[in-house]
Amino acid sequence: MTAVLYEKQGPIAHITLNRPDAQNAIDPETVVLLEQAWREVKDDDGVRVAVLAATGAGAFCAGADLKRLITLITGARGPEDAHDHALAADMGLPMRALLRNFDPGKPIVAAVTGSALAGGMELLQATDIRIASEDARFGLREAQWGLFPVGGSTVRLPRQIPYAAAMEILLTGEAIDARRAYELGLVNRVLPRDEVRAAALQVAERIAANGPLAVQAIRRSVRECLSLSISEGLDRELQLGMPVFASRDAREGPRAFKEKRAPRFEGR
Repeated sequence: MTAVLYEKQGPIAHITLNRPDAQNAIDPETVVLLEQAWREVKDDDGVRVAVLAATGAGAFCAGADLKRLITLITGARGPEDAHDHALAADMGLPMRALLRNFDPGKPIVAAVTGSALAGGMELLQATDIRIASEDARFGLREAQWGLFPVGGSTVRLPRQIPYAAAMEILLTGEAIDARRAYELGLVNRVLPRDEVRAAALQVAERIAANGPLAVQAIRRSVRECLSLSISEGLDRELQLGMPVFASRDAREGPRAFKEKRAPRFEGR
């Protein structure tokens, strides 16, 4: 069974965690294949948006596989297969797979069914829009085991939800349910489990129908300007936004509106 499934349907890339018997925990194979999938999203100009999901009825992602991944990283065991050797040769792979040190440059819509814990929760924070099932749970349990959530949570989470709520999640290690995650703004919608994937796809299709240059520039501006002052952010916004107005897509959009038809964006 392949740990990560990658499928492209038109302008939408589907990335699916596929270790249901292990609660989709992240092992060396998952790391290698997930990093490859994100690179494919970035490098393929035909991809406009990605949907991240998981198979199985249990968890979206239970975090790192303690037996397979953590023991390799800590040196408690040596490499045993090709994926182990790839990770041992490049310890930056897990950080890129979790999108801590890598940005695919395209919007990511997450379809969260079940629990997103530890590394699963950290990967979720790198996505842009999140649809969750009613039984979903979210947590960072690293502190309970004397560990540190190095996937970016101490930086990202306080920027995505209120400070005190972020600190409670980080310091207690206790998980929150889907309704609380929605109240905090961590997820966009909470739906019955069997409606989550369809809703995520619907959002992705709507994004894919928009001008790709505009979408990518908007996303980049929001992400980059979060760490800037207002004046610096406004300057950066112009730097990223004005080239969009010079594109062929920027001429096509108003023309399509005038002609009362759907725009045909080319990404140029």
